[in-house]
Amino acid sequence: MAASSSVGISLSFFLWALLISPSVSQQTCKSQTFSGDKTYPHCLDLPQLKAFLHYSYDEPNTTLAVVFSAPPSKPGGWIAWAINPQATGMAGAQTLVAYKDPSKGVAVVKTLNISSYSTIIPSKLAFDVWDMKAEEVSGDGGGTLRIFARIKVPSDLAAKGKVNQVWQVGPGVSPEGMIAKHDFDTANINSKGPLDLSGNNNGGGGGGDGDSRVKKRNIHGILNAVSWGILFPVGAIVARYMRIFESADPAWFYIHVSCQFSAYVIGVAGWAIGLKLGRESEGIRFASHGNIGIALFSLATIQMFAMLLRPKKDHKYRLYWNIYHHGVGYSIIILGIINVFKGLSILNPQDTYKTAYIAVIASLGGIALLFEAVTWVIVLKRKSNS
Repeated sequence: MAASSSVGISLSFFLWALLISPSVSQQTCKSQTFSGDKTYPHCLDLPQLKAFLHYSYDEPNTTLAVVFSAPPSKPGGWIAWAINPQATGMAGAQTLVAYKDPSKGVAVVKTLNISSYSTIIPSKLAFDVWDMKAEEVSGDGGGTLRIFARIKVPSDLAAKGKVNQVWQVGPGVSPEGMIAKHDFDTANINSKGPLDLSGNNNGGGGGGDGDSRVKKRNIHGILNAVSWGILFPVGAIVARYMRIFESADPAWFYIHVSCQFSAYVIGVAGWAIGLKLGRESEGIRFASHGNIGIALFSLATIQMFAMLLRPKKDHKYRLYWNIYHHGVGYSIIILGIINVFKGLSILNPQDTYKTAYIAVIASLGGIALLFEAVTWVIVLKRKSNS
C-alpha cells in the first residue's frame, strides 16, 4: 500500500514539472521576415495573444519604428498596439488598430485616442505618427495582421528610455469601422507591459506587472492542484486501504496525517495567493471558483482542528466522529478536484496540462479501485476464517 502513496507523490511531482516547464513556441519573432529594405534590430515574443513586436529606435531623433503582428481573435477581427504615456492599461492609450476593410478588401490601420474604456472614437494621437500601414501575412491563411508605423516618442518618455505598451485583439468590426469589444480572458487582461527602447528587455516579452500576475496565477494553480487535487486524495487512499494490513499499523496513520497536513499547508499558501490576486485584479471575479476555494479552506481548517478532538477507538462517540471525519474528507476531495478543473478553465493553458491532470486523477482512481478489490478480498477472507 505504500506504493500508492509513492505513486501519488510521483504523479504530483510529474504534474508540477509539467506545469512549470516552458512551452515550446511554434513560431518566434526571429523567424519572421519583412519585405523591403527596412530592418528591425529588436524583436519580442510578446507573452499574450500570440503576438510579436519588431522595433528599432533612433535615439537622436527619438523616433520609434514598430511592426506589430498578431492574429485577430476571430476571422474578420482586429488587432491593436498602443503606447500609454501615463498609465499601464488601455485607458489613455494612444492606439494603432488594424483590420481588413470589408468594402475595400484590404487591411487598413486607424488611430484611436482612448480617453476611457467607455469612449473609443477614431481620432489623432497625442504624438506624431507616420508611415502607417497594415497588411495580411501571406501564406498564413489570412490569419495574421501586421501594423507598420513610425512614432515620435515624447521627450519625457524618451528621457526615461521606456514606454508602456499595450496590445489587444478583437472579434470584429462594424460596417462603419467601429471595433467590437474584445474578450476579457486572462490573456487579454495581461497584454501589457514596459518596452525598453534600447532593446534591453532581458529576452522577455515586455510583461512587467502583467508577467508578475501571470507567474502568481501559475503558482496559485500549481499549489492548489498539488494540494487539493492530488495530496488530499492520496492521503485518503492511504487511510482507507493501508490500514487493512495489520503490519501497517500505526504507520498508515502517520503517513495519512503527513499527506493531509502537507496538503493543507500547501493549499492555504495557494489560497492566500488567490486572495492576493483577487485584490490586485479589480473588477475581475471568478465567483464559483473563489467560493469553492473559501469552502475548501474552511472545511480543511475544521478537519485539521478535529484531529485534536479525535475520541479513542472504544469511545461511544467514535462512530459519530468517524462519520463526520469521512464526510468532510470526501467533500474536500470532490470540491478540490472540481475547483482544479475550474482553475484550469480560467488559466486556459495548453491542453497538455489538463490532460496531465486527468491522467493523474485517473491513475489515483485506478489505484483506489484496485485496492478496493484487494480490501474486500482480505475482509471476506478474515470473516470466513473467524
